[in-house]
Amino acid sequence: MNDVSLEIRNMIFEKFNSEERFTNDQIYAELKSSGKIEKSLTIDDMEKYFSKLCEIGIMRNIAQNFTTQWFKLFEPLEKISCPSCKSESPINKSEEKNCPLCNASI
Repeated sequence: MNDVSLEIRNMIFEKFNSEERFTNDQIYAELKSSGKIEKSLTIDDMEKYFSKLCEIGIMRNIAQNFTTQWFKLFEPLEKISCPSCKSESPINKSEEKNCPLCNASI
């Protein structure tokens, strides 16, 4: 199965990159229905991945209601190719330019 953090990044890029705000529930539902995360993962299991994306400055938590968290991107994500592993990953302009897959400098 794919890396969950990278799948969240990809989903944000594909569906929510220009949105004013989005929720962890929306991302989770999209990932579940597309089969991009393990069926056994719950919304509570996803919290650490969303927190990490907030810590590195991709998005911020703007509200919370029980398990639903609303997020806003600091800036839109853009797809950047990694010269090392040749993968394309969504990265924002201000985050450290390391490939989320192989950690090589981009």
